[in-house]
Amino acid sequence: MSTRIYPAPIYGPVHSRRLGLSLGINLLPPDGKSCTFDCIYCECGFNKDFPPRQPRPTRAEVAAALEAQLRKMRQEGALPDVLTFAGNGEPTSHPDFAGIIDDTVRLRNEYCPEAKISVLSNSTFIHRPAVRDALMKVDNNILKLDTVSMDYIRMVDRPVNPHYSVDNIIEGMKAFGGHVIVQTLFMKGKTGNRNVDNTGDAFVLPWLEAVKAIAPQEVMIYTIDRETPAPGLQKATPAELDRIKALVEQAGIPCQASY
Repeated sequence: MSTRIYPAPIYGPVHSRRLGLSLGINLLPPDGKSCTFDCIYCECGFNKDFPPRQPRPTRAEVAAALEAQLRKMRQEGALPDVLTFAGNGEPTSHPDFAGIIDDTVRLRNEYCPEAKISVLSNSTFIHRPAVRDALMKVDNNILKLDTVSMDYIRMVDRPVNPHYSVDNIIEGMKAFGGHVIVQTLFMKGKTGNRNVDNTGDAFVLPWLEAVKAIAPQEVMIYTIDRETPAPGLQKATPAELDRIKALVEQAGIPCQASY
C-alpha cells in the first residue's frame, strides 16, 4: 500500500481537483499521521501504521516557512490560488491554530491578496470557540460530513473519540450561519464483509436533509482518488456523483463534484 505523508509545515504547491493551485500547510508532524479520525480511505494511511516521532511545527515556524515560500513564489510570478490547511491529520487540533490563522491572513494579504484561505477539517473541534472564530476568518471553511449514520461513521471514518456525535457536529455546522462548505466522500465496495456504499437513497436522502438544515454556502462531493489503506473500496461513478449533485442543486445549494 502506498501512502502519502506530507512535509511540514509547507508543501507544494499542488494542483487540487477542487481548489486550483494550492499551497499546502501541514500543522501536524512531518514524519507520520496523527488524526482525530482514522478513515479507511485516507491517503495518509491508518494512524497506527505511521505514528509520528517529531513534534508539530510551532506557530513561529509555520509563519516563517509560509512567508519564505510566498516570497519565493511571488518572485517567480506563480502565486497560489489558495492556501490550504490539510496534511497529515486534523489541522484544527494544533494548539495555536487560531493564531496561525491570524498569521496566514496577514501574510496572504501582504503577498497574494487574491488567494483564498481554505481549511479542510473533519469538524471534530468546531465546538471550541477559538477554532470556530478562526474558521470564520477563512474564505473556505470546508467541513467533513460523510453521512448522518453513526454506524457508518464508526465503520468508515472511525473517530478516535468514543463520544463523537454526528448530531453535535451538525449543530456545530449550523452555528457558522452559512459560512461553511460541506465536504462529503461517496464510495462503494466493502471493508471486510461490510458494504460501504453510501451512494444510494438510504444514505443520500438523510444526508441531504442535514445539508439543508446546515444551509452551507456550497457542497463539495468527491470520491476516492488514490490507493486506500483498506482494500476493497471502489470509486463512486460520475453518474452517481452527478445524481447526488443534482439533488443538492435542486435544494438551492451550489454543489461541485470531483470524479
